[in-house]
Amino acid sequence: MSAANPIGVFDSGVGGLSVLHEIRRALPSEDLLYVADSAHAPYGDKSQQFIEDRSIAISEFLVSRDVKAIVVACNTATGAAIAALRSRFSVPIIAMEPAVKPAAANTQSRVIGVLATSRTLVSDNFVQLFARYGADVEILGQACPGLVEQVEAGDLSGNKTRLLLEQYVLPLLEQDADTIVLGCTHYPFLAPLIQEIAGSGVAVIDSAAAVARELRRRLEVDNLLADVGRAGSECFWSSDTLDKAQPLVSQLWQAEIEVSALPTHAVRPRPE
Repeated sequence: MSAANPIGVFDSGVGGLSVLHEIRRALPSEDLLYVADSAHAPYGDKSQQFIEDRSIAISEFLVSRDVKAIVVACNTATGAAIAALRSRFSVPIIAMEPAVKPAAANTQSRVIGVLATSRTLVSDNFVQLFARYGADVEILGQACPGLVEQVEAGDLSGNKTRLLLEQYVLPLLEQDADTIVLGCTHYPFLAPLIQEIAGSGVAVIDSAAAVARELRRRLEVDNLLADVGRAGSECFWSSDTLDKAQPLVSQLWQAEIEVSALPTHAVRPRPE
C-alpha cells in the first residue's frame, strides 16, 4: 500500500458528499473516489442482507481501484454492514457514528433529538450509543421517511421537504430538545432548512468533520498521508442513470464534475 493511493468513500446515494466535503477540507492533497449507490437509495427501508451485499460489492469495486482506506459515509450501511466489511477487507475502514456524544456533552436542556433512518435507529451501533450517553440525557430518536428521497431529487428547500421536516423536527422541540443530531449523511444538505425551522437557539450538528479527523488520524498512524502540497483529485461513480446523477452530484458538490457509471458487477444487487 502506498501513500499515493486514493481514498474510497461510498454512500447509499449522494448524502455522503457531505462527508466528502469535510474530507476534502481536512485532506486537500488526497485523491478521492466516491460511489453513490443512488439506484438503490434509500438503504433505510432495505433488509440488512441487501445493505450488506451492496456494501461489499461497492467496497470490492473500490479495492479494485487500489484504495488505501474506505469511508462508509452512510449511517445505515455502517449499522448493517461494518462488521462484515472489516472482516472481509484488510484496508482501514472508517465508519459513521451519529454525533450523540458531543450533543450529550453540550445540551443545556438535557434533551437531544436524533434525526435518522428507521434502520439506523434500531441498529446495534445506535443502541450502544443510547446506552452509553442516555443515562443523564434524554435521547429522542426520530425516523424520517422521505427525507433521503428529497435530497436524492435535489429538493433541499421546497414545500414538500419543508413539510416533512416540520413533521419530524417540531415534535422534538415540543419535548424541549435543544440539540438536533443529523444521523444520516443526506441530512446536512437540509441543515439550513432544519435550522430555520428549529430556530437559532437549537444546535444542529453532524459527525462528518469528526469522521474526516478520524480518517486523517488513521492515515497518519499507517504513514499513508499523501505528500503535502499536491492538489488532490475527485472521481465520482453512480449506480443511477447518468442523466440523473450528473446534475445532482454537481449541484451538491458545488462544481461541474463528471460522473461515471458504476460497473455492472457492482450495480446488480441480490434480490430482496
